[in-house]
Amino acid sequence: MAEIDVTYDKDKARAFTQTMLGIMNGGALSLMMSIGHKTGLFDAMDGAEPASSTDIAEQSGLSERYVREWLSAMACGGVINYNSTTDQFQLPAEHAGLLTRRSGPLNLTVPMQQIGLLAEVEADIVEAFQSGGGVPYDKFPRFQALMSETSGNRFDRTLIDQIVPLLGINDQLTSGIDMADVGCGSGKALGILGSAYPNSRFVGFDVSEGGIAAARENSAGLDNVTFELCDAAQLDASDRFHVVTTFDAIHDQAHPMAVLEGVNRMLRSGGTYLCVEPKASSLLEENMQDPMAPFMYTVSTMHCMTVSLAYGGEGLGTAWGHQTATEYLTAAGFADIEITGVRDDRSNNYFLSKKP
Repeated sequence: MAEIDVTYDKDKARAFTQTMLGIMNGGALSLMMSIGHKTGLFDAMDGAEPASSTDIAEQSGLSERYVREWLSAMACGGVINYNSTTDQFQLPAEHAGLLTRRSGPLNLTVPMQQIGLLAEVEADIVEAFQSGGGVPYDKFPRFQALMSETSGNRFDRTLIDQIVPLLGINDQLTSGIDMADVGCGSGKALGILGSAYPNSRFVGFDVSEGGIAAARENSAGLDNVTFELCDAAQLDASDRFHVVTTFDAIHDQAHPMAVLEGVNRMLRSGGTYLCVEPKASSLLEENMQDPMAPFMYTVSTMHCMTVSLAYGGEGLGTAWGHQTATEYLTAAGFADIEITGVRDDRSNNYFLSKKP
């Protein structure tokens, strides 16, 4: 029997203390940075000269006392600069590209909103740890709006200029084809496509009544874009579409194989399926060096996995990985599977496949 090393390494303990303090500060700052995004403070400071808390509050239309405390947290966290001589604050240009709305999908304050959202279900998650099961979708009332903002930033930057060329379907869309988005949420992608390609027809499918209602409102005036309320596991259309997309939708499903088989049925022979899923390996050891892995597994535990388990599902989780995804796509009947990506969406794999 191997001996257990009981040597106590004081330097290791001190280093871990600093790690723990960094985690605590990071968690706190993520909430403050989310507030900075929602209140528009980062945008107000973007490109501005150094200013006092009073001036920043006045420009933002916010309470000075709250702005002052927020600025103090940002200064202590190294997010913004502070001059103690003039008592002024400034957002560095080098930081603004990751904090402001002009950054589009690179704006990290958008995903930081998930920390506050997940904290709302912490007690439910603890209960699920103890009793099994999961936390249902309706426990996340703000999730749809957050995903709409997240996907909207990404689609504005990538859909026409990067994703359509990746699919190689610009000419077909211009001439007119049938395309579907399963798990469409608020319909941002199809609204963009419908406006750009008036000769094509687009249909979005989602199980969320709120999502479908928002999608219809967002696409009002586009006669070539429609939406259907539907459980993705019960898709029954046959040979209807030339192209089908899913964006970060499969790993959340209770029954992902049923969804993939439904997508396969929807496609016409030779049709293209684009399955966009989080960039990860199915092997934990291969995710260990990913700087976003702790965040990914946390989101998985507290949303993606638990929502699936709440409906008696598989609970694939966010990090189901490209190996498992490829196995599922193959089992669902897809061929010529290629894993690729686009420049301005660094967090996702893009699986291109065909229906034989």
